[in-house]
Amino acid sequence: MAGVKHIVVCKTKEDVEPAKKLAQDQGGEITNTYSIFPGFDVVMPKDSVTTFADSKHIESVEVDGERSLNIHKQNRLVSKRYLSFARHPSPSAHKWSHPPSSTTIADDDVANLANQPLHALSLADLVEHGRPPLSTDALFSSANFTLSLLPIRLAHRIQALRNLPFIVVSNPNISKIYNNYLHSLSTLLPYTSKTISNLEDEIRFTAVLTELVETHSQTIPTLARGFLECRKYISPDDVTRFLDEHLRARIGTRLIAEQHIALHVSSQPHQDPQTSQTAYDNPSYIGVIDTALQPASIVNSCGNFVSEICELKYGVRPTWIIDGEPSTTFAYVPVHLEYIITELLKNAFRATVESGRSHEPIVITIAAEPESPRGGPSSVDRRRAIEKDLGEGADENAIKPFEDSAPGVTIRIRDRGGGISPEVLPNIWSYSFTTFSDADELPGQTPGSGGTDALNVISGAGGGEGSSIAGLGYGLPLGRAYAEYFGGGIAVQSLFGWGSDVYLRLKGLGKLKD
Repeated sequence: MAGVKHIVVCKTKEDVEPAKKLAQDQGGEITNTYSIFPGFDVVMPKDSVTTFADSKHIESVEVDGERSLNIHKQNRLVSKRYLSFARHPSPSAHKWSHPPSSTTIADDDVANLANQPLHALSLADLVEHGRPPLSTDALFSSANFTLSLLPIRLAHRIQALRNLPFIVVSNPNISKIYNNYLHSLSTLLPYTSKTISNLEDEIRFTAVLTELVETHSQTIPTLARGFLECRKYISPDDVTRFLDEHLRARIGTRLIAEQHIALHVSSQPHQDPQTSQTAYDNPSYIGVIDTALQPASIVNSCGNFVSEICELKYGVRPTWIIDGEPSTTFAYVPVHLEYIITELLKNAFRATVESGRSHEPIVITIAAEPESPRGGPSSVDRRRAIEKDLGEGADENAIKPFEDSAPGVTIRIRDRGGGISPEVLPNIWSYSFTTFSDADELPGQTPGSGGTDALNVISGAGGGEGSSIAGLGYGLPLGRAYAEYFGGGIAVQSLFGWGSDVYLRLKGLGKLKD
């Protein structure tokens, strides 16, 4: 069609189709529709008189090649509203580049908090308020300490999510996590301008913390699903790097919130003698930290849980033996150790059953580092030697213990599951790697749906952050993140064709300094 080409910019995406129809009704031919902004090209008959530029659906109309003031105006409009995201600028510079959100927080508030350094958390910080039940003043001190840390940590996570490519953070799953962080920060901001100094405020603040913990309970499986859906737009290395940083930050954030919630529940101002004896039933607990945790009891509890899952899928229950020093106790966070042990036992049980050796027990050895003899090498020196042997370095994000010289505990999980093939071994620490195949079908997965739908099993009702026996690519790196957060680590030794030894090194957290 011979005629004059016009570039039409509509007001919104919804206005494009009505504007196109109007142009066609007046003799125009649509030659191109833009994806980066709501608009299209239309060729109108030469010397024709048109009125569609006056439509309520159209922002502006430009004759292609014509130089006028409208060109400059439109270029500024298109550049500002639609094109800048391709350069991934600082999100605080362009409000439109943020994913849609029903929560309104000023960019300056997020930026100011995100520019503040993160507090180097130590276990001494978490227990400095004393053993529960706390006095009222100590409880207020714990609440204010928690309040001083969490908004900054949430703002750092919001900024990190905004720094992802726009197409990635716009994914519904990742956008959901982004909005969860915005919502949580918005619930804490009203408290940042005051000091918690009465029980009414403390109770309300603790309720906010409880909602925060619940809101973020599905963060990891939701992010996993989002990154799987966006794997065309972000490299596996970038996914691993982001999740490593995000997980370590999330562990600290939850630990801070859950510590105050636990102190609140177990402290005298809120005790009902007729219904709650939390503080007295668990004398070794300080919040969520058990100062006399027995790893053997955690192993048995997790073994029973994983064996039930295994029996559900395979029809057999693997057995296990605990040897070494099963009576060992040390200070640690039970929930973290439960998660690590559960993930490691999933791998060992599954490999054992699928290799046809379910009659052979998994052997779990618990070894406690001895106290330093006078004049002998310190626990720190021995730990550095262990790190060197395992090929691991200290994690700069690791939480500081009660005392650096505290002896550690190493748990070895040995199975006869055939080991790990040399082709698979380099990938076991990648979040984008999975041993799950299309042949595996689990509750919540439709046949043939493969690894993406398998993530629904992780986030299923009551599943927390994972109850599936299958390897979905997150168990080992997640477990390692939890171990490294306290200065420990996980190492794998595989004898392909025979079995595997997994070494879980837990850094001793020491004794509470009174």
